[in-house]
Amino acid sequence: MEGTDPVNKKLAAALSGGAVLVLALSGCGDDGNDKLDSWAKQVCDAVQPQAKKIEAANAAIQKETSDNSAPADVQKTDSKAFQDMSDAYKAIGDAVDKAGAPNVDDGKTKQQNAVKELDKISTSYADLKKQVDKLNTGDQAKFAEGLKDIAGELDKLSQSGSDALKNLEEGDVGKAMAKQESCKSASATPSAS
Repeated sequence: MEGTDPVNKKLAAALSGGAVLVLALSGCGDDGNDKLDSWAKQVCDAVQPQAKKIEAANAAIQKETSDNSAPADVQKTDSKAFQDMSDAYKAIGDAVDKAGAPNVDDGKTKQQNAVKELDKISTSYADLKKQVDKLNTGDQAKFAEGLKDIAGELDKLSQSGSDALKNLEEGDVGKAMAKQESCKSASATPSAS
């Protein structure tokens, strides 16, 4: 089994980067306006269960890869985790969409860009699921090679995701979100790194 071990660790590390991005959905600071606060509450309340789902998917992959499991088990776990992540990012995108534009300058643009980006991430995770489903579990070396490619994709994915949300959370939006209990608890979850 040693063949896939370093690759698995790389995959797990890349994945924990993805979780960080949802947990980035809480800034810091105080003061704001009522409209913005209620917008932030709506988004944070919707994000919290999705952040938990992403953490759970990360944890499953971490566990499977650290146990040095058989390729077929790694494939099954990764496939389900990628599907869960795809669903979670889609749900976060829908929540930001439903909440409407935050009551700040360029709120509409920031909101639309974030939704677009979150939907793109959701699609990318769905693609990774397809990729992992196609891997040849009967051939250790080929399987490890395939996982390496997926880990590379994940690295890129976690970066684009955190950029998308960074723009949405600049300034007052981040401050309003930081005050929400649900965002605080989402970000308090330890990252799976």
